Amino acid sequence: MKTESRNNGGATGDGDREKWVHDSSVDHKGRVPLRASTGVWKASFFIITIEFAERLSFFGIASNLITYLTKVMHQNLKTAAKNANYWSGVTAIMPMVGGFLADSYTGRFFMIMFSSILYLMGLSLLTMSQFIPSLKACGVPKCQAPRRVHEVTFNLAIYLISLATGGFKPCLESFGADQFDDDHPEERKQKMSFFNWWNVSLCCGLLFGVTLIAYVEDYVAWGVAAVILTAIMGVSTLVLYFGRPFFRYRVSVGSPLTPLFQVLVAAIAKRNLDHPSKPELLYEVPKSKSRLLCHTNNLRFLDKAAIIEDHDVQAGKLEGPWRLATVTQVEEAKLVLNMVPIWLASLMLGVCMSFGSTFFVKQSATMYRRIGHFEIPPASVFALSAIGLLLSVIAYEKILVPVLRKQTGNERGISILQRIGIGLALNILGIAVAAMVERKRLSIAERENFHQPTSMSVFWLTPQYMILAVGDGFSLVGLQEFFYHQVPDSMRSLGLAFYLSVLGVGSFLSSFLITIVDRITTKNGGSWFGVDLNHSRTDKFYWLITAMAALDLCIYVLLAKRYTYKNVLQGAVEEGDHHDPEMTDSEA
Repeated sequence: MKTESRNNGGATGDGDREKWVHDSSVDHKGRVPLRASTGVWKASFFIITIEFAERLSFFGIASNLITYLTKVMHQNLKTAAKNANYWSGVTAIMPMVGGFLADSYTGRFFMIMFSSILYLMGLSLLTMSQFIPSLKACGVPKCQAPRRVHEVTFNLAIYLISLATGGFKPCLESFGADQFDDDHPEERKQKMSFFNWWNVSLCCGLLFGVTLIAYVEDYVAWGVAAVILTAIMGVSTLVLYFGRPFFRYRVSVGSPLTPLFQVLVAAIAKRNLDHPSKPELLYEVPKSKSRLLCHTNNLRFLDKAAIIEDHDVQAGKLEGPWRLATVTQVEEAKLVLNMVPIWLASLMLGVCMSFGSTFFVKQSATMYRRIGHFEIPPASVFALSAIGLLLSVIAYEKILVPVLRKQTGNERGISILQRIGIGLALNILGIAVAAMVERKRLSIAERENFHQPTSMSVFWLTPQYMILAVGDGFSLVGLQEFFYHQVPDSMRSLGLAFYLSVLGVGSFLSSFLITIVDRITTKNGGSWFGVDLNHSRTDKFYWLITAMAALDLCIYVLLAKRYTYKNVLQGAVEEGDHHDPEMTDSEA
């Protein structure tokens, strides 16, 4: 998309800035966007609509996947949990690919539209596997094992959805955040609210997915649910397409990883040079269309990439990008490297979250779920998580943030890393409560000779779901903000892919822990994972996870205290750049 200037002479006064958006974005015709007719909430509506449809489809499938694998595919609990975790893991890892391609080559809008088509293909194939006789699990109402062709078709369908999610998740949210101008005070505040309301939309999709869609799957037909999801996704894709004139677009400028490698290569090449006496002597381009970053004193080895060598000064000619980097490029490399420890310390969150759609759902299936004559589908208990997250995000946005802003003077109320830390602490409490509830359920099941369902009400799961959901309201939204704001501006889709990879790697780590614990406990008298939940000791597994998460939180606090936030150089951008107070905090 070629950018055409609508700005005569390049002046950017206050009146001009109120009329036009000068943040490197363009409108659908490649021109500088008109502030009044593009972006902000009117554009975000279209994006949030398809996010609702995508989350409805995803959770409608994900929350009941383990039930499908055990009841239709006839897999045992251990195999079904591992397969569900593998699928969740792949789904959360794929955004790394989608985010990289969007930032480097395709742009976010094109990637979203392409992913919509893939999603529709996956949902259509899922629908076909339920209605076409030759693709059904078997030709009779009940069978001992599914046909091989059904297994292949079903897995192809859900992994097509995984592939589509790889384009959706990093691009939708970052595309939505791109609709707000960081350099405009009012829009910057609206962007902070955007992440909270984005998660409200996510929760609504989750809530309807695990209640209405799960009910249709369990008590009407899986095929009917697939038809509903396909239709909703098709309509929302059309809605997004018709929103094109209202969007602000970012033009892709090549691989965002190339400058990072250039910094590393230049720093290694100049490893024997001495650091300059003051950072002002390092190389920087004062006039730039991108935001410039302030110099920081951490990872000083990388600063050598920005040293101007004596022979360059004498020759009057600077080296190429693989030999000389700007201070901003060096600081962007530092940002990425500094995020790695925080990413690693957040993985236990992904492990804890994987239980909500696996063990917790199977737990609910063994408990008393009737309210009068109505029986709650097992997967619908996951709605407690959606309700808790919804209430948590709204309360945080409407009650906590205004109070904390007055107390701390921080636009966000508390720093991003503090928000994540509170969420991690609540996750520890939630898993500990889950261990105690599971121990009680097992004791009741033993007294009742493992009759299913037990007399224990499914609402005993409410505390663990609600505590974990409130924790997610802090940690998940915090991680989204962290990986969007703290990455280089050219890597924001990839940044949200880093956030999603926390959940994906956490799911793989959960499967890995199940395998290791199963092997160790089998050798020592009896596996903690039996053929079903009544012959397992998942309560002990929960206590193990609680201990690991507590240790992880201690490490996280130490890392957060040492973290230095992204610090934008005020007034350094040719078109003006406003300083974000959050980005100057040096402590979590």
